Amino acid sequence: MKRIVGFLMLMAPVFLFAQITPASTGPKPQKRSIGFGIRAGFNFANVTNASAVNASNRAGFNAGIFLAPSTRGVLGSRTELSYSRHGYNYASDTANGSVNLDYIALAQLMAIHITRYVEIDIGGQTAYLLSARIDSSKQMATGNAELNSALSYYNRFDYGFGGGVEVHPVAGLLIGARYNISLSNLYKQSFMPSASSINLKNNVVQVYAGYRF
Repeated sequence: MKRIVGFLMLMAPVFLFAQITPASTGPKPQKRSIGFGIRAGFNFANVTNASAVNASNRAGFNAGIFLAPSTRGVLGSRTELSYSRHGYNYASDTANGSVNLDYIALAQLMAIHITRYVEIDIGGQTAYLLSARIDSSKQMATGNAELNSALSYYNRFDYGFGGGVEVHPVAGLLIGARYNISLSNLYKQSFMPSASSINLKNNVVQVYAGYRF
């Protein structure tokens, strides 16, 4: 009997270690070794110098995919490819309406892991304007087919930076908010000299949810 008790006391640390080790090391990957994810949400878009054109926020949406390789360190990386609708509402003495701008954007971000549940993302992005639509209470016609196309007024390439906070409450679920601001002029100077002189640029607040696999 004493031999049995002694054997159990000797082997107890081994059994305890075997039980603790999976619990302490197993959950670390958390199904996040791939680092691939999807996200979608809403935009609240406007332009800088909004008072110059009496602009106000316009609601839109965003959706995309991202790659964020897992890391046990504080710093990580994140690459995103997304579709995003920008624009603004405007009003003047002669007309009022809205501007809708659809972009495909590529962002490269640095991820700062505050805890396993919270991270800060900051970095730069470039975007390409896919389509533009101007809805106005006053019909605009110039007699020039090129000028009548809304895309002709805008610079097709856009670049800037963004930053935000993302929360990972459970499993691969994520919820975040981000602010993006452009550094390039929204309008072409040749077509919109007055808008260029007041330096209109996109700025967008995004809220989103997604899942990381």
